[in-house]
Amino acid sequence: DEERFLEKPPLSYIALIAKAILSSPTNKLNLAAIYKYIEDNFPFYRNKGRGWRNSVRHNLSLNDCFIKVGRCEDGKGNYWSIHPSNLNDFVHGDFRQHRRSR
Repeated sequence: DEERFLEKPPLSYIALIAKAILSSPTNKLNLAAIYKYIEDNFPFYRNKGRGWRNSVRHNLSLNDCFIKVGRCEDGKGNYWSIHPSNLNDFVHGDFRQHRRSR
């Protein structure tokens, strides 16, 4: 059922990013690894141009649930992780946008 295989997944960009980060044993990924996870696990995005990547970057930068956790070893970019106050929700499949308590 190739058509269903290429349907847009019913997940927000927050959910896609969180699933990617949670798939890592260290719970952190760089931007390229997040893109790769999304393309590998959601074929819909493989041939959709680059626009969805802008949405991923936008969500990483603007949502409090994602945090930078250091520079990559090669000096190109940062690792991204899930803010500790959101981790439990995401682990249990609640990918709604929550404001961090400050």
